[in-house]
Parts: sequence; structure tokens; C-alpha cells
Amino acid sequence: MTEPRSSQHSATTRDPAERGDKTTRIEAFVDAAFAFALTLLAIGGDHIPASIGELEHALRGVPAYAASFMLVLQFWSGHTDWSRRYGLDDAPSRRLSLALVFLVLVFVYPLRMVFATFFSTLTGGWLPANFTVSSYSEVPILFITFGVAFGSMGIAMWLLYHHAWNLREALGLDAAERAATQSSMLSWAMTPLVATLSILAALLIPARASSGWLLGVPGYLYFSLSLIRPLHRRRVARASRTR
Repeated sequence: MTEPRSSQHSATTRDPAERGDKTTRIEAFVDAAFAFALTLLAIGGDHIPASIGELEHALRGVPAYAASFMLVLQFWSGHTDWSRRYGLDDAPSRRLSLALVFLVLVFVYPLRMVFATFFSTLTGGWLPANFTVSSYSEVPILFITFGVAFGSMGIAMWLLYHHAWNLREALGLDAAERAATQSSMLSWAMTPLVATLSILAALLIPARASSGWLLGVPGYLYFSLSLIRPLHRRRVARASRTR
């Protein structure tokens, strides 16, 4: 039987606030891995500026780094919330957490590339991309790589919450916690859904100059999450008040 972190009390008698009261080795490892990923975002492939011109060029990469930072932070925050809610440290939880770490480390470079390309295109090249796309045929590859990594990370988070849902009886989740778990599962399911739509758009939109702004549609689709998730949270909050 899978138990929360402490074995001093049965899962059904644990106070909800105590489930995640202690940091496990896997949680500490996940935190360290995310910190390392953010470091790679900040300095990966760059060198220390040796002149004012190089410093100015490096600072132009801040918007891409900031956007990448916020996106990675969403997954770190999601895993932290999951850990605090359920306090699970069993074999499936460890495997899924390690899968998330693996994916974020694979994901980190395509993440920055996509945002750097977006800001560079938006500013007519004033903000640097710091890498070269030699042909239009390479643009879909960038979006597909990003979509696979981003969607896979969302699946890992969904599986973590689904695992907690399967253990709802053992964890002693009350009605409000069960509703919150289901809400989180739905919220994270939106990530691979949007990533799949982005990949399909990248495959279907012709990779040529005549496509114009349509070439960016696979990237623009991710902004829909900024609208869907707040609406979902608002609906859940409204439903909880009417109970």
C-alpha cells in the first residue's frame, strides 16, 4: 500500500496540511534539476561579455530568457504544489518526477530557441535569436521539437495528479481535495492538447515564404493556454462557491 511521506500515521488519518510537510530526496532532486535548467537558459551557449557592445547584445536576450523562465517555473510550481498536496514518495511518483526532470533538461534549449525566434521576428531582428534558421523547412522542426517536449512534460504532470487521484482513498482526500485534484488533472491535460494542435499546425502549414504569418501559428497556439487556464480556474472557483 502506498503511503504519504511519514509512516507514523495511516494515510486516512493524516491531516491534509501534513502530507507534504517534509521534503524528500526526490523533491530536492527535482528542485535542483529545475534550478540547473534555469541556469542553462541564462548562460547556455553564451560567454561573459568582453565589451559594452557584447553586454548590450546579451541584455537583448533578456525577454526570451524571462519568457522561458516563466514557462519552466510553471512546471516547477506544478510539481511543488503536487508534492505539498499529497506527500507521495512511492515508486510511480519517483519515476514520473524523474521523467519530468529528464524532459525539462531536453526541453530547455528548444524552449529558448522558440522564444528567441518569436521576439526576434516581433522586433525585426533587433532582439537576437542567437542561432540561424537556414531555410523555411527548418521552422516546423523547431516547433515540432518544442511541442513534443512541452506536451510530454504536461503528460508527466497529468500522470502525477492521476496517480494521486487513484490513491484518493488511501490519502483520505476529502470532497474539496478530490474536486481540486480533478481540476488540476483537467488543467494539465490542456498542455499536451495544445501541443498536439501546434504540432499538427506545423505539419500542415506549408514551410515556405508565401505562408507569411501562418508559419508562426504553431507558436501562437500556446498563448491560448493563457486564456483557457484562467477561465477554467474561474469556473472551478464559481462552482465551489455554489456548493
